[in-house]
Amino acid sequence: MFDNHSSPVRQTPPVVLNLIIINALLWVACIIVPDKFGINLTDLLGMHYFMSDKFHVYQLFTYMFLHDPSSFGHIFCNMFGVWMFGRVLEQMWGSKKFLFFYLVTGVGAAIVQQLCWMVDFWGLTHAMDAAIAVDSGEALADVEAALRRYFRFGSLASLSAVDIADMKHLLLGLPTTIGASGALFGILLAFGWLFPDVKMFLMFVPIPIPARIFVGLYAVAELFLGVAGFSGDSVAHFAHLGGMLFGFLLIWYWRKRGKLYN
Repeated sequence: MFDNHSSPVRQTPPVVLNLIIINALLWVACIIVPDKFGINLTDLLGMHYFMSDKFHVYQLFTYMFLHDPSSFGHIFCNMFGVWMFGRVLEQMWGSKKFLFFYLVTGVGAAIVQQLCWMVDFWGLTHAMDAAIAVDSGEALADVEAALRRYFRFGSLASLSAVDIADMKHLLLGLPTTIGASGALFGILLAFGWLFPDVKMFLMFVPIPIPARIFVGLYAVAELFLGVAGFSGDSVAHFAHLGGMLFGFLLIWYWRKRGKLYN
């Protein structure tokens, strides 16, 4: 047990503390390194679509340690959540088991995000391949509206196979995901499962809500926002749900094996 009079840092178990430090250092690096050394760490370590030439397998892991360098709120909210809920899980599970859970849910969120990108781009890329094969932009008539969400161009008839190939290359390189949110949502799922009756508060709703309901509402909200796809919403909602899904599967497996609490 921790001394009630000790500092918040001393109350923080080692994995959670080091995760916060690593994320904070990389956030600062993402601000400094591009100007000083001309290296875009977000582009290098953030996760790209697997069909893009920017993608590397290691990004499924590294993306979760980066945050938007232009937004302090992004890293603060994620790391506060990791500290608030993660330290409870680490104290109960131990450092190795908690770290394994954190990494599995983070990578799981990345896999789900990749699947979502595949669904989003499937029709477009196949239409573009067909148009390249016949060397005619007119073959893109069925997906013209979708293409104009990403590109500015004149008439379809003016597009050659080379133009379309360039557009496809750019399209596949557009999406990038960074942040610890997937792992954090896995942590939230675990907290709600293991401490279902702990009272929590939603922002602007001064009514205590059991953790299991709190997590359920979060999941429903993420599903709604992910399906709705509101204009200007760049949050990877399905990645958040992916973190929850992999967290659920791992906890279910541990529970079935009788290893949930040890």
